[in-house]
This record gives sequence, structure tokens and C-alpha cells, in this order.
Amino acid sequence: MSRVERLEELLRGEELDALLVTNLVNVRYLAGYTGTNGVCVMGNGVRRFFTDFRYVTQAEREVDASFDRVQGRQDLLEDAARSFPPGRVGFEDHHLTVRAYERLKGFVGEGVELMPAGRLVERLRAVKDAGELEHIREAAKLADEVLGALAERGMSGRSERDAALELEADMRARGSGPSFPSIVAGAANGALPHASPGERVIERGELVVVDLGCRVDGYASDCTRTFATGPVPDEASAVYDLVLETQVAALGEVRPGAECREVDAFARERIEAAGHGDRFGHGLGHGVGLEVHELPTLSRAGEGELAAGNVVTVEPGVYVPDRFGVRIEDLVAVGDDGPDVISSFPKELTTVG
Repeated sequence: MSRVERLEELLRGEELDALLVTNLVNVRYLAGYTGTNGVCVMGNGVRRFFTDFRYVTQAEREVDASFDRVQGRQDLLEDAARSFPPGRVGFEDHHLTVRAYERLKGFVGEGVELMPAGRLVERLRAVKDAGELEHIREAAKLADEVLGALAERGMSGRSERDAALELEADMRARGSGPSFPSIVAGAANGALPHASPGERVIERGELVVVDLGCRVDGYASDCTRTFATGPVPDEASAVYDLVLETQVAALGEVRPGAECREVDAFARERIEAAGHGDRFGHGLGHGVGLEVHELPTLSRAGEGELAAGNVVTVEPGVYVPDRFGVRIEDLVAVGDDGPDVISSFPKELTTVG
């Protein structure tokens, strides 16, 4: 069953006659379009893609042949609304602004009821097909190679910003690019989960958190390793061992049918038992695909169960304020029988120059 057919089946289950798709990532997923202005109307026998004059040729090349391609004005909402079939038409309420929604209401015809549809397409995107998995594996392999090259070069005596820029230059030299701004954070900066690399110079004898991802054909990877630039204090080594043991154990919980909240809780309880519960404030992981953060979510607030075909990160961390941080992250595909770890760079504490 194609992606479009799966969506049409989902719409029937939600008692929707059509769906307006405005999120460009979802438009790409369904129609193949990679431009910056396009919407889809789908359902009840309708498959229409709208764009403006600037992207007509691109749409002819990219948009799936099952869609009717329509050239509209630069603001596509009115053109799309005029094509709604009668009945209940869903819209992506997590994406459409209040202002755009008010305009949309003014365009729809008689017999059309607009309904907030939530993240219907994102639910489909959470389960990857074989082609998507291959792209993600290739992106993860590139990330592993970039980490390996970094370990050979070393980081001591260089600023965090320079090291991060070199990571991304390496990605581009390999025909890829970053799926998010790379993080290189040493010593106290490593205690900031989403630190921005700055002018601070990395010194000998500290922990450095490196978080990066590559893209292949639009699909992302995400991997974190924590390096040492020389001998580190015993406390830092102990925290590293705790995070590593927790991460490896949590991988075993990634299987079809596992409750997302329970997978997170399994890792969290281990870190809490070691006295660092207040130093692990983020979720255990998140889905990765066309976006670097997507469904499903492994966290206290995570909903639902894991399913075969999901791709998630498993990334426990401990962050000691003003001193150091440790995070270890793998990208994992949920297989029929359990976890398929895609990231392959070694997780034992690696000392670099």
C-alpha cells in the first residue's frame, strides 16, 4: 500500500472526507515535492498538488504522477480551499497559524466543515519503509565516518566553534550536510544539553560532548559521543560508565509493543538510583526521519507504543552544572524482534588529542 493510500485509509478511520496538507515536510513525504511553496488536498477521490509559477517545472519533475498538479497564486490557501470536496475537511492545526486558519474559513464553500486533524501524516511518517530506512542508514554511516575523522584529528587547543565547523565541512566533503547545527561542548559547556559551540578553547583532560547528524536524500541521522581529551577526574569517569551502562541496557527495551513512556522510565530509574535523577532532564529519545525530531517520543510524556519500522534515538545523559556533561546516543531501528542499532561508532570512552 502506498503512502497516499495509507493516508486515505487513515482519513476514513477519522471520518474525514479530505485533508489539507500544508506542512512542507508532509507535502514532501506524500507527493515528493522539495520546493518551498506547495500544499496538497487529498481524500474522497481527490489528489491535488498546488504550487505557484516559480515551482511549476520543479513540480513536474518531482510530484508523484498520481497527483493532479495545479498552478495557483503565490498564496495557495484560496486555490486549495476552492477544491475541497463537500464534507469534513481536516487541516494541520499544529502547523496552520491562527491568521491563516481565519483566512481559510473565508475561502471554503457551502457544505464544507473544517476539522482540526492533528498529526495524521506524522503518524504515518513514524513507520519507515525500506527505502527510508536505507537513506537513514546511509546518513548514520556518514556520521560515524565524520566522528572517526574527528577522533583522528583531535580537539585540544582548538575552539569548540572551529571543531564544529570542521565537522560540517567534512560532511559536505562527503556529499552530505548537517541535519542540525553540530554541537561540540567541552567541560562546563558539556553540561548544557543543547550548547552552542563558541570561542572557548578545548583543553587537555576534559570531557567533550559531540552531537551531530548527516542527511541523505532528505533523511537525517543523529548521534552523540562524549570524548576525553586526556585523563579525566574519577567522578567524570564514573558518570560516563553510568550513562554507558544505562544506554546499553535501554537499547534492549526498544522493541515492538513497548510503551514509549516505559522505555524512558527504564533508563530514568537507573540514573535516579545512582543519585543523578535531577541531572537527566530531557527525554530518552525521539523519532528521526525527514525531520531530526519527530514521532515517536521516548519521554515521560511520550504517547503510544513502539512499532516495527520506527527509528528512534536512545540518548541518556547526565549533566553536572558548571563542570561537565555526558551523553551517549545511538540511532535505532525498531525491528520485528527488537532493536537494530544503526550507529556504529564505538561507545567506550575514547581519548583524543
